[in-house]
Amino acid sequence: MDQNQNIADAPPVARSAIRKVSIRLVPFVALMFFINYLDRTAIGFAAPNGMNEDLALSAAQFGFASGVFFIGYILLEVPSNLALHKFGARRWLSRIMVSWGIVALLFTWVQNFEQLVVLRFLLGVAEAGFFPGAILFLSLWVPAQFRGRILMLFYLAQPLTTVIGAPLAGWLIQQHEVFFGLEGWRFMFFGVAIPAIVVGVVAWFYLKDKPADAKWLTTDEQVWLTDALDREKAATQKKEHGHVSARFAFKSGRVWVLSFIYFGFIYGLYALAFFLPTIIEGFQAQTGQTFDTLQKGLITAIPYLPAAVVMYFWSRDASKRGLKTWHIAGPAIAGAISIPLALFTGSPAATIAVITVTACAIFAALPNFWTLPTRFLTGAAAAAGVALINTIGNLAGFSAPFVTGFVHDWTGGYEFPMFIVGFVMLVSAVLMVLLARSNRINPATVDETATDAAPAVDAEALSAAADPKGDAR
Repeated sequence: MDQNQNIADAPPVARSAIRKVSIRLVPFVALMFFINYLDRTAIGFAAPNGMNEDLALSAAQFGFASGVFFIGYILLEVPSNLALHKFGARRWLSRIMVSWGIVALLFTWVQNFEQLVVLRFLLGVAEAGFFPGAILFLSLWVPAQFRGRILMLFYLAQPLTTVIGAPLAGWLIQQHEVFFGLEGWRFMFFGVAIPAIVVGVVAWFYLKDKPADAKWLTTDEQVWLTDALDREKAATQKKEHGHVSARFAFKSGRVWVLSFIYFGFIYGLYALAFFLPTIIEGFQAQTGQTFDTLQKGLITAIPYLPAAVVMYFWSRDASKRGLKTWHIAGPAIAGAISIPLALFTGSPAATIAVITVTACAIFAALPNFWTLPTRFLTGAAAAAGVALINTIGNLAGFSAPFVTGFVHDWTGGYEFPMFIVGFVMLVSAVLMVLLARSNRINPATVDETATDAAPAVDAEALSAAADPKGDAR
């Protein structure tokens, strides 16, 4: 099957199988991701709504507490994904959700900076492996030629987390007097933690590990999906000389370069996620207006609704044309230019408009980026490779809030920290272009003892990995 084939051109059994997976699995896994992202970024909503004041946190302390989550996350990322490969996604993703829900619940009663740091670290340990595990899980259900569409639908959960989650967090903060008499930010932590535990339990019974286990697929649909995925796996193993071990992923030059590209996107993403609510808090002094908590949540959500729309159409274009270098490098350049300009616009409305461009850029690139690793990795190598890329990328989850907070305390403003964000995203764009050019000069080869060459980004070069009938070019 051609890499550029549209779902409408596929055989009827393929269309029905992909449609059922899109309806039965993707929304539920996206809901899990929604809760995951909301729980890890809830601290950003709590900070300007009483937490920083109650716990006497400086900007640097808040940045460190926000980022230390990723230290625990990184330490167990790869082992967790290998465990998912061994024990199955249903059991492991359920275990992860219940674990992080319990830890997230404890934030309700945090009393000081030290306790906040410990809980953020433990939250990272509990969540380790969820995101790459979800990516790997979906890749085990959908052949590569349709994977960009599925990952786009899954990734819609992330911008929608802020579109829905920011006003929800604001509403929860305002309801504290109705429930338990907790401070607003404490009740907000309580309110976003409970769904993780509930959905984690449901996932144990709802998810299935492979198409053959899904009673909601017909026999023909099960056979088509299983055969297509088996052919793709066999073709990938043959192309990569049978190297499907975790060791191969760690030796892969492609994996490492993709890891550093992802680092830049995540640096920009979390700089926005953790500090945008605080920047919006500064609008009050700038305009003389006073916003209530719900209004702040709604303002925080503004950039992410256009981001979801842009991500949808950008991913559709990549699916229609075939993935091109500029589908990933272009948004990185747009984000690199826009984010430093956001604080020099002179008005809150213009600031939000420029931040919206940044959010659109980041989310346009991410689902397309995640179609790349599983095109040349399979088996344990895919589990380890996806986890490694996410691990290196999430180093930015620690460094972005910490560096941003530290430099803010040092300079007294957010201008210089945002230039750093722009520079890091620009590096991602440059690496993406170099990756593609390197492949055109040196066709991909794999050697047992050497680092592999860079992967093609354009569709014709990717088709050999995605299509078992494709010819290497």
